Amino acid sequence: MKDEVKTMHSRRALLYMPGDNWKMITKSITLGVDSICMDMEDGTAVNKKAEARATIAKALQELDFGASEKLARVNSVGSGWEQEDIQAVLPFHPDGIVIPKVESYEQVEWASKIIEDAELKNGWPVNSIRILIGVETAKGILNLKEIAAHPRLDSVIFGGEDFAASIGAVRTKDAVELLYARQAVIVACAANDLQAIDIVTIDYKDLEALKLESEFGAGLGFSGKQVIHPNQVPVVQEAFTPSDEAIAYARRIIETFEASQQEGKGAYSLDGKMIDMPLLKNAQKVLARAMAAGK
Repeated sequence: MKDEVKTMHSRRALLYMPGDNWKMITKSITLGVDSICMDMEDGTAVNKKAEARATIAKALQELDFGASEKLARVNSVGSGWEQEDIQAVLPFHPDGIVIPKVESYEQVEWASKIIEDAELKNGWPVNSIRILIGVETAKGILNLKEIAAHPRLDSVIFGGEDFAASIGAVRTKDAVELLYARQAVIVACAANDLQAIDIVTIDYKDLEALKLESEFGAGLGFSGKQVIHPNQVPVVQEAFTPSDEAIAYARRIIETFEASQQEGKGAYSLDGKMIDMPLLKNAQKVLARAMAAGK
């Protein structure tokens, strides 16, 4: 067995592209987006599934995605399409497979076994193709503790619209009806060193609402956000990238904490604030996010 690898991309903005739309896919690689998810599921009509498989396979073979992560979203396990979907794109080594509407560990394991067989057959490093999952139902949220422990998993993507429908909630602009589930995703991801990807802002023309929702999501602890239109990309990337001021302050905390430790001190004061281990860990995370964003 080859050496195992785990490459976790920065996923501030994860952009969905209909898998059957070659023009939109080719445009997406010019946007400087973190992750491009070519979709065989909801973004593709029922009578276009086969075309989407062929188009995504062609894109993986022919297009240069540059620094953008190339992902393929299959249909949900049990849909009847998932086997054909995954077998159509795996030979061309996407960076990851996105599985929607996951409700159990076994659904992730189903994909993991197929992916590992492909890796071994082709001589690729084991775990070189990662799995991202969509959690979009009440059952998925309740089973997150088990699901998020899967070793091939990189990210949990929270589907707010589907989740609201699954519990009978009315969607509101401030998304208060999703707060519990969003935090459940963040906690499960933090406990398993995964990236948590936040909800879509459906009104893609309202960039101010997108900015506020993105900043709120970043403050909650999400790593990034799903986007459905090119105009959303820069707004989301900015919200999930630490500012120069935040980076400078994080560096000061790390430097002064080390100096304080050498002097035999525990907690200490910096700019009128008490600094201790939790704040050090947060500062380290700020710098890690900045580095992933190329700052």
